[in-house]
Amino acid sequence: MFTRRLVLAGAAALAFTASASAEDWKAKYPELTFAVVPAENASGVTERWAPFVSYLSKELGVKVTLRIANDYAAVIEGQRAGNIHIASYGSASFARARLTGVKTDAFANDINADGSTGYYSVFFVKASNAYKKVDDLKGKNLGLVDPNSTSGNNVPRFELDKMGIHDADGYFGKVVFTGSHENAMLALAQGTVDVAANQWTSDDDSTLAQMLTKGMLKNADGSAMKKDDFRIIHKSAPIINGPYAYNSDLPEDAKAAIAKAFFDAPAKDKAAFDRLSDGQKKGFHPATTKDWDGTIELIKFVDALRKKKAS
Repeated sequence: MFTRRLVLAGAAALAFTASASAEDWKAKYPELTFAVVPAENASGVTERWAPFVSYLSKELGVKVTLRIANDYAAVIEGQRAGNIHIASYGSASFARARLTGVKTDAFANDINADGSTGYYSVFFVKASNAYKKVDDLKGKNLGLVDPNSTSGNNVPRFELDKMGIHDADGYFGKVVFTGSHENAMLALAQGTVDVAANQWTSDDDSTLAQMLTKGMLKNADGSAMKKDDFRIIHKSAPIINGPYAYNSDLPEDAKAAIAKAFFDAPAKDKAAFDRLSDGQKKGFHPATTKDWDGTIELIKFVDALRKKKAS
């Protein structure tokens, strides 16, 4: 009896300690900021992410606020300052954050519908044009996304370099940063650029697919564009899906709670989870910061290209 009482007392003490520890981090962080970079317009981002952020608030027991960052740099600097506690990164922007000393740790990335955890950078052209390969586009206009975009700038430049195009700005008539993946496809559809770099996982899982579903791309006569109106003329090697990362300085209990909430999401709030990708993802895959070491090497390569051009 005496031993049983000791065991019960010990278990109660452990439970109390765990509970107190959880309350400790919640008292210190009564509100967490979750930042995402818009791949679409701001209202579309809010509609996509708001249900999931509400789910996180419920699971974590603290208010989680969605912050739609202007660009990748804003996420990097927000985490550097400690104003952003959780962030959805692209692979290149996460690598940039790590390279510049931001205290951020990856804990998850997306699992695609086929079970893979990667995607591609592709060059899109309009199918009505005769362009079949990048060699056909010398002197034409190239639409990129953002300097810190993986599929929208860094990988495209790496791919062009492998083709012998070491100076994209000199090869193309004009190179334009459009600001978002959606804007790059809009620029292509409207003829502002002749080729656009973008992200692509499958025919049903890409920025283009999402935009076509929403009827955002129009022909000159106002009719809705279709998948067949676009053609991929180059596809990169697979890129690891970008990470979800939390601030390294968060208490370990908070980090564990955040990760668990993500991994539980497909079962606990399937509607909110499915909304993130229009039902094209299976779940979140456990990840570590080291998984993006290869991307850091890519960023160093692109930086070297930039310095070489500047000199």
